Amino acid sequence: MKVRLWSLALLGIAAWVGLASAEAPQRARVSDSFGALQAASPEVARAQALEWLKANGKSDATTLKAFDAIWGQADRPVLDRVADTLSLGDSEAAKLLTEARDPVSPAPTAVPAVLEDHKKPAFYRSNLALAFAKALSNRRAYEEALGALKAAKAEQVVDPSTYLFHRAVAEHALLLKDDATRTIVRLLDDAVDVPERYKLVAVLMAFDMGSWQEKDLGEIARKMNNIERRLELARGGPQTQKMQKDVVARLDELIKKLENQCNGSCDCNGGGCPNGGNNGGANPTSPMRDSRIAKNGGAGKVDAKKLAGLAQEWGKLPEKKRAEAIQELTRDLPPKYKEVVENYFRKLAQNTADTR
Repeated sequence: MKVRLWSLALLGIAAWVGLASAEAPQRARVSDSFGALQAASPEVARAQALEWLKANGKSDATTLKAFDAIWGQADRPVLDRVADTLSLGDSEAAKLLTEARDPVSPAPTAVPAVLEDHKKPAFYRSNLALAFAKALSNRRAYEEALGALKAAKAEQVVDPSTYLFHRAVAEHALLLKDDATRTIVRLLDDAVDVPERYKLVAVLMAFDMGSWQEKDLGEIARKMNNIERRLELARGGPQTQKMQKDVVARLDELIKKLENQCNGSCDCNGGGCPNGGNNGGANPTSPMRDSRIAKNGGAGKVDAKKLAGLAQEWGKLPEKKRAEAIQELTRDLPPKYKEVVENYFRKLAQNTADTR
């Protein structure tokens, strides 16, 4: 799977920059041999939408006139026209999509039951789930977007490439590497007529995940970004608090590991050693070498309880208290990790200012 994904990623990037014209026909033939998820044509989608509308008891002249107006907008994506038809024929769908698209209202925190009601027609349920998920994805509410997409299948929607793209985006954002990998492979292999922007983003996500490692500084930073995203959505409840505690634990674990590796024996050029080692640290055991800048990293200890508490109370602290708290919290951290913590709280401060 990993080799296959990297091969697809390399082909995708080469095609994007115009360096793979010779491979393009071969790439197309490879795609044709897979599932070939084809988007519904406007004519087919219109016929399906009209059939659903009439089956839902909406065949009066006024409704049909509005339907014709929707489908007369040939420049709009087929999915958007299907979504408007669902809103036209069902008040629950209209309310659900209006709330999901409204950037001012709170993003939904649960997948609507109607999307998982298998008594509803598959055309209605699946395309409503996709339209709902797309709206939430644009608002970065990835948990609920992914939940909605899981209630449908790519084969059931009018635009499979949009389904797979937004599913991959959600899985990537939620750090579900294996799931995102499978979805990206399917997008590049199985979907037909995938927009170039979808291909490019999918390839970039694949390369990004290729550099992911467990329990390193990059993983901590990704988890911090996820926490910040949830706080932007005003989701500071138990799940976010649990994520914050995990970040603190991982940060503490990483620092302790570095302490053990560098305990009096490592070269601390560049500030990589928490306790200063023997090269200009806080407690040097020998004179510093010539032409070497001291990098006093401190003991590298972080107060996990204090870090978690600060994250929860950050929005209530005045600016002076915030500066004092960061200075105290990061006093003994190595520069490399001090920067991570400072950036984290700097973004929290920005998020707080943006929501005022």
